[in-house]
Amino acid sequence: MNIEEFRTYCLNKPCVTEGFPFDETTLVFKVCNKIFALIGLENPELRVNLKCDPEHAISLREEFSSIIPGYHMNKKHWNTVIVDGSFSDDLFKELIDDSYDLIVKGLPKKVREELI
Repeated sequence: MNIEEFRTYCLNKPCVTEGFPFDETTLVFKVCNKIFALIGLENPELRVNLKCDPEHAISLREEFSSIIPGYHMNKKHWNTVIVDGSFSDDLFKELIDDSYDLIVKGLPKKVREELI
């Protein structure tokens, strides 16, 4: 998956917006104004920070050398995923979906119901 495919995948989810709230090189994807994915555009390869359940984050890091603790993020809850071909696009989409779902799960009930 390349950056444009990633961007399209994220933007096709309900209530997702994109922007540059920190600087001109960090593209951020939010659901209902809560971050679920960040990309550093200055990297030669696609690197994405995604939220992850802490136990699952550890197991992913143990299994894939291209999944590391989240760069500039809470390392317990965020992974940096380096898209280098060492895992399938399906797994990558699953990680994106999990990040999105974790953020949605933390939203107020009324807001969650409006997303459905």
